[in-house]
Amino acid sequence: MTGPMHTATDLLAAYRAGSLDPAKVVDDCLARIAKEDSALRAWQHVAADAARQGARDLPREVAERALHGVPVGIKDIMETRDMPTTWGTDYLYAERSPWDAAPVALLRRAGAIPLGKTVSTEMAYFQPGPTVNPHDPNRTPGGSSSGSAAAVAAGMVPLALGSQTAASVIRPASYCGIVGFKPSHGLFPLAGVVTLSPSLDTLGWFARSVDDIALAYGALLGIAPVQLDSCPLETLRISVGVVPRPAPLEPAGEQALASVSRKLADAGVTVRELDLPEAVHGLADVHNRLMAFEASRSCACIHDAFGDRLSAQLRELLDRGAALGERDHAECRQALAIQAARITEGMAENELLLTPSATGEAPEAGAGTGNPIHSRIWTALGFPSISLPLAHGPNGLPLGMQLIAPHGHDLRLLAAAREIMTRLG
Repeated sequence: MTGPMHTATDLLAAYRAGSLDPAKVVDDCLARIAKEDSALRAWQHVAADAARQGARDLPREVAERALHGVPVGIKDIMETRDMPTTWGTDYLYAERSPWDAAPVALLRRAGAIPLGKTVSTEMAYFQPGPTVNPHDPNRTPGGSSSGSAAAVAAGMVPLALGSQTAASVIRPASYCGIVGFKPSHGLFPLAGVVTLSPSLDTLGWFARSVDDIALAYGALLGIAPVQLDSCPLETLRISVGVVPRPAPLEPAGEQALASVSRKLADAGVTVRELDLPEAVHGLADVHNRLMAFEASRSCACIHDAFGDRLSAQLRELLDRGAALGERDHAECRQALAIQAARITEGMAENELLLTPSATGEAPEAGAGTGNPIHSRIWTALGFPSISLPLAHGPNGLPLGMQLIAPHGHDLRLLAAAREIMTRLG
């Protein structure tokens, strides 16, 4: 079901050259959705008429806007003024919101054209939606940003918004074989996006190239288009390992990590074994406790109003979090602050970390959305991370590798990721 499609970067170049028209591109995307989404089920709502009108309303001359005429998908936990929102549930429904969520408003301001709302798991947690993996319909696309990752991988849109509280961008990107980016925590606005855990919730997005990720980065910050610096691989130091230790990793994942490490070394990167303070490996549990505490408070209204309709997974999280107190929350926040400072201080100026994006290939759909263990710690620390489609497993399915930088070093991470994809991807 996956197939070629113009990247957002290619679309903008074609618009400027006059060889493509946004209205034609929108029509092509909608035709692909109409043809394939009955099997993929990546879309919760398709706003075909509004998207076509949006394309017709664009200036005839290509405006100097970062995403002029680029079709995008919006995760269905983000409010929209012209589309329904269900927050990934069968018990919540809003036909329209008074306004767009901040990320949606910023995309529109940058000239992007939302095609619709993509499927999310329930409240961006673990209960799967109907979306299947575009490489194998018997396997999960990951979660919680299931529909966004699948839609980009299937060539329905070049760009789609997601979010991450544990591994909801990195893991689906790995399973679907595309680029998924989670920026530094707190950098991008989340007004109008469902709140699960404020200390962890982070905007994210999917694309088929790192250049497209950078385009969206500038657009979502409301700044001029980002120009990534050159990043010769010979200048990089990359520490490679599995975190936390021990963590489940299938043989295919181990082999892929070793193979990518060798290729990086052959390309001139200084590669070394990842050496972190022992306390870092316990932060997955800290993440879990912090998420439970904050979710139980953030979702109190949902729990009270729809308690008997919540999935077992979500109800367990909220009940567990309700039993935690203020001291638990403070201890979690303190542990994360200490370890984030230690890791950052211990890294060289040009050093990045490389770990698996997931335990292996996408599991069978009946097993859920996959194990988030390889992203929990980096999300908890607030570090930016990006999943790059650099390997395949024994069944021919994608395996992503996760590149990580200290908080605030997003553009350096993207520059390195682009160079790695150019040389290894």
